[in-house]
Amino acid sequence: MSARVLSPVLVGRSAELAQLREALAGAPGAVLLGGEAGAGKSRLIKEFTARLRGAEDAPAAPRLLVGGCLELGSDGLPFAPFTAVLRELVRDIGIDGVAELLPRCDPSGLARLLPEFGEPETDAATGEERARLFELVLTLLERLAERAPVVLVVEDAHWADRSTRDLVSFLIRNLGTAPLLIILTYRTDELHRTHPLRRLLAELDRVERVRRIELARLSRADVAELAAGILGREPPARIVDDLHARSEGNPLFVEALLDSDGSLPSELPESLRDLLLVGVQRLPEETQEVLRDASGGGTRIEHALLAAVSGLDDARLARVLRPAVAANVLVVDGDGYAFRHALIREAIHDDLLPGEHSRLHSRYAQAMEDDPGLVPADRLWVELSHHWYWAHDTTWALVSAWRAAGDTRKAVAYAECLSMLSRVLELWDRVPDAAERIGACRIEVLEQAAATAEQAGEYELGIKLATSALRELEAERGDDIDIRRARLLERRGRMSYELARPGFIEDLREAVRLLPTDPPGPERARALSTLAQYGRLLHGTEEAQAAAEESLAIARRIQDPAAEAQALLTLLCVDIDYSAGLEVTEPAERAARRAGGSAPLTRLEVIRSHFLEGAGRHEEAAEVARRGMELADELGMARTKGTFLAINLAEPLVSLGRWDEARTVLRQALDKDPPLTIRTSLVVLAGEIALARGDLAEAEARLVLAREVMWRKTQDLFATLRLQAKLRLAQGRHREALESVVPVLEHVGLPDDARYAWPVLTLAAAACAELGEDEDALLAGEPAFPLIEARAAGLDVRGPAQRAERLTYLAQAARVRGVLDRRAWDEAAAAWAAIKRPYPQAEALVWAAEAAIGAGDRAGAAERLRHAADLAARLRARPLAERIDDLFRRGRLPRGAGGAEGADGAAAFGLTPRELEVLRLVAQGRSNREIAEALFISAKTASVHVSNILGKLDVASRGEAAATAHRLGLFTAARPAGDGGTHGGTEDGAGRPACATRRA
Repeated sequence: MSARVLSPVLVGRSAELAQLREALAGAPGAVLLGGEAGAGKSRLIKEFTARLRGAEDAPAAPRLLVGGCLELGSDGLPFAPFTAVLRELVRDIGIDGVAELLPRCDPSGLARLLPEFGEPETDAATGEERARLFELVLTLLERLAERAPVVLVVEDAHWADRSTRDLVSFLIRNLGTAPLLIILTYRTDELHRTHPLRRLLAELDRVERVRRIELARLSRADVAELAAGILGREPPARIVDDLHARSEGNPLFVEALLDSDGSLPSELPESLRDLLLVGVQRLPEETQEVLRDASGGGTRIEHALLAAVSGLDDARLARVLRPAVAANVLVVDGDGYAFRHALIREAIHDDLLPGEHSRLHSRYAQAMEDDPGLVPADRLWVELSHHWYWAHDTTWALVSAWRAAGDTRKAVAYAECLSMLSRVLELWDRVPDAAERIGACRIEVLEQAAATAEQAGEYELGIKLATSALRELEAERGDDIDIRRARLLERRGRMSYELARPGFIEDLREAVRLLPTDPPGPERARALSTLAQYGRLLHGTEEAQAAAEESLAIARRIQDPAAEAQALLTLLCVDIDYSAGLEVTEPAERAARRAGGSAPLTRLEVIRSHFLEGAGRHEEAAEVARRGMELADELGMARTKGTFLAINLAEPLVSLGRWDEARTVLRQALDKDPPLTIRTSLVVLAGEIALARGDLAEAEARLVLAREVMWRKTQDLFATLRLQAKLRLAQGRHREALESVVPVLEHVGLPDDARYAWPVLTLAAAACAELGEDEDALLAGEPAFPLIEARAAGLDVRGPAQRAERLTYLAQAARVRGVLDRRAWDEAAAAWAAIKRPYPQAEALVWAAEAAIGAGDRAGAAERLRHAADLAARLRARPLAERIDDLFRRGRLPRGAGGAEGADGAAAFGLTPRELEVLRLVAQGRSNREIAEALFISAKTASVHVSNILGKLDVASRGEAAATAHRLGLFTAARPAGDGGTHGGTEDGAGRPACATRRA
């Protein structure tokens, strides 16, 4: 264990920081800042003051005065924080400087607080002298605040002596108008019922301009951020879960528990244990003894159970525990007690000697066996297994764990069931007659454990358990061995797929081979359905179609509704037609409802939400996915089916532009540490939101995570390539963006090919357009664009979403040929608008506006840009908004509705709006080439416009044309339109880049 490491950043306290800033802005006033030990009060104050000190160059930078109370303050060190404040002030401005702020420039009245001010005028300690001292302190602070705002921080007020409390109360109650903010910090866990500070806080709470802030414990997300700040990298989700559970969100405990290598110690660090036990060690010995008994029962324990274990009657137990409740070590919780913090219980429990430890757990187990009603019935066997295990009674620990596994399985508490089955396997070899005791052999336990591991989403462990069971089955003989092997192979194949492990398809095929064909049974029907369901994702649709159809035929032949439902659901996925209606799912739904159970219905919601999103019915998709997530949560499948459905909820939210909602869904799903195959889509969606909002670093980090699994599952592979291509285009790395298309060109015919291929091909075409005649616009020595066109020609278009994707692709393809096609971009924008996809709609509108500028339609360009700007602002899509602003600026377009400047004067000379724009640039001294670049037209077109202008104005030269325009006031002087190349070709189609033609 290395030394405690500290976080370089303050986490989870932005709201409190904002409240402190608001309090200072509204000074005079006071803030009562409370929180348990380790909550981060001092760190918050340090951060607040550091930010204020960072503003010291400002004309009125606040002055900070900090003083702390001492733990022995009530025993003879009155006014300790104010003595510290005065000493700091003297060091800063000197005794004379302090004197200047006092009446008659006489600091002697403060000598009672600091000897440096001389001797008090009188030795009399009267009430009058005390009142005078208080007035002097207030005067000093207020006059100091007249120069610049003052922040007075009194730390650890729970240790404040009576005099300090009185002075603080006086100052807060008598604040005048000077900008003086008083911050009082205290530990909430130190405030027992008779603590003198409790009364003061209650009184000050009622004073005007006093606000109270109590620091809550950190959320899991905050703990993850804190751990990342400490380690300099993202910690594994399981470490975050354990860290959050043990620390319960206390920042100090997080820092103390987390080792610098990212691991968690099994035992509490000495420094943390000492801190936790301070309050316990102050209690009477008999109270400490009962707390040691209570520590064996968990964070919360019923009164009756503790009475049975301690041997005390109700009245005596209540009397003995009263000091612990008063000291806030225990809190009353219903009919029992809870430790204020789980780590207090852990520290007390760890302090037991080995013999005490085992005897205590034996007493708990015996008490529960004598009276099972001491604990809830659904927890009895789990509790018994726990206590017999730590009492080192292996036989009864194993028997109890087996019984507990049965109870938790019935309650669909898969994680707890797996824990109990794992304990049975752990103890198996230490109990000679284990099989007779529980009525099951070791292989049966392994089979149950493997099944439970899959249900709990513990795929790594599940694969090991299934492999172990398969190994032990090799020595077994019997009619059902092949069926049992097939079940294990099918299960291992599913779990291997979830971890993106190679060999999963071989397991599924072998499972099918082992099962008889004549007569076929329900096991074969299910194995075929599984082969179709998982095989289609990576190995094309032909084998999957055949397997699903055979599965359906068998299910109907043997009248197995569960197998029929699975087969119908799989057939739905093999070849999805997004142009069909949702009624195509109705036969599968009827079968799923006939089959009963949760799995088919949950899978149906997955398929329906996926179908609706692919069909462009985003709002319906989100509704169905949300309903499915609620069902998964109810069934205890939040980490598996629930996180998969989170993809299907986040995706339509992203499509609809509800990005903040989507980010919340994605964060919550990722917090559950989903399997790799689910995590990929989650991080891709998060990366695309970050990219659209201009956070390229975050997008890059998400891309790195997504690339952990680069396999042939269309939804994962093509989505990752989509993010990669978008990011590289945003970074100006056009060659790398183009290379992103290579796997899409290579992998043809995968399920859902068109849905995920179209966006990547569109981005590849955009890269080709940017590269133009660059030699980099080649793939394997061949021009890239013909390869892209050939791939696009083979794609289907099913449903309105794919139609919008294809229209966008065609508009980008025109750019590769040198044409910025306004009509094509308008059609794409309209298609996206029809299915309520604001971001691609805005992008298409921007391209259409650019084409309109090139065609001289300034009014049309401005109208499109205004619409796009509204969409970008709502989405907070900063890069797109900046591009829109740039086009407004360079195109000299009016942001509000209305016509172009100078239209009336231009009409008098027969000038068109485009000619007026050209004349403005001529008057600025621009050449034909510069005019062409500024107005997105060719140099030849600019030359023609200039010739027409000279004729209409009846002048011989460009200089005369400029002079005439200024003299007649055709337009007012304006700043240059700016330089910059076009985003893609001219509308006359001139030029054909090398990437668009094959080489000889």
